[in-house]
Amino acid sequence: MTKFVFVTGGVVSSIGKGIVAASLGRLLKSRNYSVSILKLDPYINVDPGTMSPFQHGEVFVTQDGAETDLDLGHYERFTDTLMSRLNSVTTGSIYQAVINKERRGDYNGGTVQVIPHITNEIKERIMRVARDTTPDMVITEIGGTVGDIESLPFLEAIRQFRKEVGRQNVLYMHVTLIPWIASAGEMKTKPTQHSVKELRSIGIQPDILVCRCDRPLPKGLKQKLSEFCDVPAECVITAQDAKSIYEVPLIVEQEGLAEQVLDLLQMEQRTPDLLEWQTLVERLYSPKYQVEIAIVGKYVRLSDAYLSVVEALRHGAIATNGELVLRWVNSEMLEVEDAEKHLEGVDGIIVPGGFGTRGIDGKIAAINYARERHIPFLGLCLGMQCCVIEWARNVAGFTDANSAEFNPITTNPVINLLPEQQDVVDLGGTMRLGLYTCRVLPNTMAFQLYQQDVVYERHRHRYEFNNAYRQLFLESGYAISGTSLDGRLVEMIELPHHPFFIACQFHPEFLSRPGTPHPLFAGFMQAAIARSHPTSNFAAPLEVF
Repeated sequence: MTKFVFVTGGVVSSIGKGIVAASLGRLLKSRNYSVSILKLDPYINVDPGTMSPFQHGEVFVTQDGAETDLDLGHYERFTDTLMSRLNSVTTGSIYQAVINKERRGDYNGGTVQVIPHITNEIKERIMRVARDTTPDMVITEIGGTVGDIESLPFLEAIRQFRKEVGRQNVLYMHVTLIPWIASAGEMKTKPTQHSVKELRSIGIQPDILVCRCDRPLPKGLKQKLSEFCDVPAECVITAQDAKSIYEVPLIVEQEGLAEQVLDLLQMEQRTPDLLEWQTLVERLYSPKYQVEIAIVGKYVRLSDAYLSVVEALRHGAIATNGELVLRWVNSEMLEVEDAEKHLEGVDGIIVPGGFGTRGIDGKIAAINYARERHIPFLGLCLGMQCCVIEWARNVAGFTDANSAEFNPITTNPVINLLPEQQDVVDLGGTMRLGLYTCRVLPNTMAFQLYQQDVVYERHRHRYEFNNAYRQLFLESGYAISGTSLDGRLVEMIELPHHPFFIACQFHPEFLSRPGTPHPLFAGFMQAAIARSHPTSNFAAPLEVF
């Protein structure tokens, strides 16, 4: 039978529940257990698809086209297990489902209440993951902080869950903060004690405490937490701050997290195989080449808005023995200041995805700078569309060229909706979401990187390359290196006779993994290192795990 682990957080938000859940998933996978990780988010939005990245960070897209919380990206990257729309649940989606059932008369005229109707729906979503994916363990992260009013229905649901599936099949893990008080010169356990007290007041006794701290947790404090929180001392796990999130599985493995989880759930203890993960971390911490990459976007005030892009760059850096140095460039600044002021000296430039007209001309300026100065460049989704606009304006001579998204009355809409999308009003109705097939054309840099003629990539966009300009585009010097299988949709473009200039309509960052970097990111980092370190001899194929 599937076992269930519930991960809650206390004291402060952003405590790292997602990384802890993903790290446990990695440790179980290293023991040949199958896992699936579920995120319960307390916000009332149905999904984060229409939320500003400043509010919630990036939107992570699954294979089946679900727009989800960025933690699902961590789950996939750490466990190398595909997540789906089943793995992301919000308060909004729960209430929407319950109201739809009430409107259909499913409750036979009864009064619809938080208990049992909302809590039953939450429990059903958890069980659905177990039924449909049949993993050995479902790890469920409850968003928010214990004590938040919006999380109460989720906490009540998981409290009931243990009674319904059996005590031996459920484990509660609480992630909490142990702060260092400089003026007192000691670590304090009182916030954790109060957080556990709050959790126990609603009927949940944690089985394991994962303690976030900036220094080792002394044995005496572990014993104190054990006594005050009624948790065995061996189940008080230190999760000390690490230089990289990829070190966290190794830290909590050394603390015995997976061993305690398996013991409490009465599962077989197996020897972990973490050699590849250890090698990965060692390479991350011992780079040979420093490379500075500029990310040009309009959400750069919050790095989480481009989290998967940053992680994919890091994966490429690991594979090429590079030390990634990021330069965050606000694209709006490039609209009022010279691009060279912000981009001079970088080894590579990335223009990531986004929506809306703000900062577009700045992104176009960055692309022009990379193209003319032969700086390695990678454009993602909107980044590809901006490449098309830049070329149309500066090379093909259409000075008013634009996307119909930014200027609906432009006379040269080089980026436009497909004809069948024109009359769709709903924001999500015209979106291409999830996994689509891309044919990689021979004799291109893209084919050299992928070494495959058909690949599958995740999309999240509304507008497309306007085929009315395709021939002109080709004749004026660009190459189309990827299309849909029927050839109708342009998926990748590249600039011949440039060290590295590729842009794609999809989001390759969602498929990159720490040990298997996405080919476009690995190639981009290789080109950036070749630029910054000409003696690196990076002509050989990349070494990946």
